[in-house]
Amino acid sequence: MSESKSILVGIDGSEYSPAALRLAGRLASALGAPLNVVTCLGYSDFYLPERVPPGGDLDTPAELEAIARRLMEQAIERAFGQERPEHLSAVVKVGSPAKVLVDESRNAQLLVVGRRGRGGLLGQLMGSVSAACTAHAHCPVVVVSQEAGEDHGTNP
Repeated sequence: MSESKSILVGIDGSEYSPAALRLAGRLASALGAPLNVVTCLGYSDFYLPERVPPGGDLDTPAELEAIARRLMEQAIERAFGQERPEHLSAVVKVGSPAKVLVDESRNAQLLVVGRRGRGGLLGQLMGSVSAACTAHAHCPVVVVSQEAGEDHGTNP
């Protein structure tokens, strides 16, 4: 593998995560670049609390990180199955997803994110994180819709 900058993919455990991972994996393979998967643990995250077991009390940040890591691993499994890209790294970062991904984009040649939009204010086409990344990232950004990911199956 060359010393090229990585392909960075931000995932959140939503239904868009596998599609973004599959595309990022294909691009990393084609470019001979490492694939860096980042999920963010922000305390205002809406996906995390719905996956806490009923009656489950979370006492420590380590427990929250373990849930985030489990969701990230599940998304990677759905995207790649047993055929994970060779140079894949995965990390949980603490902080606002948009800020973390923009900061991490300084060391990437491309940032890939999923599109959650179509809800909220005026039926936005992109979610707030993908919109912030396209506006502020230090590298090009690809925003992946679920529909695009479904057309490509489960292989990278």
